[in-house]
Amino acid sequence: MTSCDEGRVAQPMGDGLYLIDTGYVRPGLAASHLVVDQGHAAFIDTGPGPAAPRLLAALDELGLARAQVDYLFLTHVHLDHAGGAGQMMQALPNARAVLHPRGAPHLVDPSKLIAGTIAVYGEAVFAQLYGELLPIPADRVLLMTDGMRLKLGARTFEFIDAPGHARHHHCPIDLDQRDVYAGDNFGICYREFDTAAGPFMLPTTTPVHFEPDVLHQTIDRLLAYRPRRIVQTHFGPVTDLDRLARDLHADLNTLVAMGKRHVAAPDRAQRIRHEMFEHFNARLDAHGYAGSLARRHEFIDEDVNLNTQGLEVWLSRQ
Repeated sequence: MTSCDEGRVAQPMGDGLYLIDTGYVRPGLAASHLVVDQGHAAFIDTGPGPAAPRLLAALDELGLARAQVDYLFLTHVHLDHAGGAGQMMQALPNARAVLHPRGAPHLVDPSKLIAGTIAVYGEAVFAQLYGELLPIPADRVLLMTDGMRLKLGARTFEFIDAPGHARHHHCPIDLDQRDVYAGDNFGICYREFDTAAGPFMLPTTTPVHFEPDVLHQTIDRLLAYRPRRIVQTHFGPVTDLDRLARDLHADLNTLVAMGKRHVAAPDRAQRIRHEMFEHFNARLDAHGYAGSLARRHEFIDEDVNLNTQGLEVWLSRQ
């Protein structure tokens, strides 16, 4: 990833792409990306509601007017990706929210989304992380089905249906720059784990739509575009894509086998969590990461917990 410019909200990633840390939970965990071309701009994912002032500050920093933002490309409606869409739509007079048809109703009327997120995190954490979830106007929503395209300046974006992590997930693909915006479908990549071997990828099997066979297919479909970079909400652009895809496929198979191995255990969630952490811990050793055990727990415990919940939901459907 391009090194950070101290003090800047919008970190330049090259070719009109900027990374904005949304400040979700901790620095370096979740990003919004801003694409600028010929005076036109689009945000890819907004982060949660409290991130909106940072995104607007990025526009100011780059000398862009609010009216120059044509689109919010929202990969899916999980709140670390789209919770701030309502605030941003209020601030951006010309923007349209570009959504998967399955996801759009949940941002137009976010009551079920709020209830589902509180069920996972609890009310106190919901309030702290996500703030107020504002509905977006239905007449400013643009639904994109598989293969549809949009222009942003001189660039063409193609949107593909991308289930596996969530059934309301799609991925925008910048056909001109060969950048794929993967949301959560190409895993998550915490840059603290970067070593001489490159980035380190974790699969995400969070509830409630995890479908391993479908996710394998989506990963392969993203790579079929032969992208130059895959741009991660968690966190930033990555290359070395063939290796990372191999790691993701292997880890998905390992996690599914883990779930099946403990499916009948009365304490299966505890067993899966323990074994999953130990698996990722061993992989970090092999990757050359020298951080302490405490640091490893700090960075991945929440993902292990969410991944375990997702595996449990998936097992209950089998």
